Amino acid sequence: MTSRAALIGIPLAAFGLGYWIAPKEQLDTVVEHTGFLQTDTRKVLSATVESLRSENKMLVLSYKGTVRVKVERTKFWVLGASQELIVPGVVNYYLDLSRLSLADVTFDEKAKLVRVKLPQVVMGDIAFQPEQATTINGGVLTFSQAQVDELLKANYASARRAMTAQAQGPGFVDAARRQAIANVQSYFEVPLRIVGQPDVKVAVTF
Repeated sequence: MTSRAALIGIPLAAFGLGYWIAPKEQLDTVVEHTGFLQTDTRKVLSATVESLRSENKMLVLSYKGTVRVKVERTKFWVLGASQELIVPGVVNYYLDLSRLSLADVTFDEKAKLVRVKLPQVVMGDIAFQPEQATTINGGVLTFSQAQVDELLKANYASARRAMTAQAQGPGFVDAARRQAIANVQSYFEVPLRIVGQPDVKVAVTF
């Protein structure tokens, strides 16, 4: 079997737009002003965590590939059937943000450093695109539609296993993790800049 693959990063703007549309009103309710241009950084972080949790899932990466599989069947040692299936599919990688809590976020005031520990990236189900699939049937038994349908079912099961194996490869998983880190880091940095804390750094890890 062979495959072609493409990776699509999910930009932060497409994810957190709703949270940043009116930051002034939201932040005014959670930021305590203790002096000129001073804010309670921990309350800003708490609000950010709650905003992320409300999103439930963050789509961080999409993998699109094409798999080629083939199945053959024989009956009575002489009657045969074969079918080759070429089908594209998409796999999405997510962060389950419902598992993120304030306990996963620490603030070192002296070092001006926020540390965020993320839950592991999870892989969504495979979405095949059968309307773009190609099937090549051969053999006497493929004159039977029931036999063709049986071969197609077996081929899709093989295609799912093949694409799952590809999507679980370290290259794709690492790319999803890097994108998740970049997205979450930006998501924390933006409100810190808004409230006048641009010198606070954000370190995101798994």
